Amino acid sequence: MAGQSKAFLEHAASGLTTLCRCWAIRRSDGVEYGFTDHDLPLAFDGVAFKAETGLSAAALTQSTGLSVDNSEALGALSDAAITEADIEAGRFDGAEVRAWLVNWADVTVRWLQFRGTIGEMRRSGGAFHAELRGLTEALNRPLGRIYQKPCTAVLGDASCRFDPKSSGYFAEVTVERVEDRRILRWEGFADFAPQWFQRGRMDVLSGEGTGLWGPVKDDRILGKDRVVELWEPLRGVLEAGTSIRLSAGCDKRFETCKAKFSNVVNYQGFPDLPGEDWMVRYPKRADANSGGSRR
Repeated sequence: MAGQSKAFLEHAASGLTTLCRCWAIRRSDGVEYGFTDHDLPLAFDGVAFKAETGLSAAALTQSTGLSVDNSEALGALSDAAITEADIEAGRFDGAEVRAWLVNWADVTVRWLQFRGTIGEMRRSGGAFHAELRGLTEALNRPLGRIYQKPCTAVLGDASCRFDPKSSGYFAEVTVERVEDRRILRWEGFADFAPQWFQRGRMDVLSGEGTGLWGPVKDDRILGKDRVVELWEPLRGVLEAGTSIRLSAGCDKRFETCKAKFSNVVNYQGFPDLPGEDWMVRYPKRADANSGGSRR
């Protein structure tokens, strides 16, 4: 099979093998975990694989062509490894997973059997179930540009090219008051125009929730207070005294790209796309229907 070295094939064909399974999980924030079903810890590629963690994997389904490989990881929740709080906070969403068959007597003899990401995770009875999705899963996503008026880029990505950390487009502040991990209030925080952070994002910079973020639903001034509301409660600790970063939001309109970000050259929409009202118009004497630019 692909990727199997000569030494691995010879060991597997010997009839007396010392094989075990090893898994490495790397979260999007760079934290990495290693597990093995061997009764002693192993180490290779800079990863320490812990034994006796209660982690196991269901049979791995692999196929040729473009069909999706999949498997399922099963394990017990423990403070020493994967915790329920981290799963609830979404820290393992989309995490990279690698799985090997390893000769525990000589870890240089191994086969990278699976590489992919974590899909759906479920928790029940003090344990977790994680769906593992192969690299071909990415081919299920639609690719290419969409012919529409609003911009299709995400603020700050390779298509947009705008730096959201430019001066005047973000604020690093300390949370004063918070309700339901979703509504934040400050008194006197009026350095930015109302709705400046609407459709933007809030990143947690300190405390137990460091690395988590949430999209901003609304940003308004109520009396002396500035109120920033997230679309949903942050899936982690968010309390008074926590340091956060608020980044300016973009509503994907041509006018906003021009007036707020001065980034029209990278606008990824089609602002002059005719709407349905234009398609059903008919000739008349009053207004000039010259066929010229609608701008």
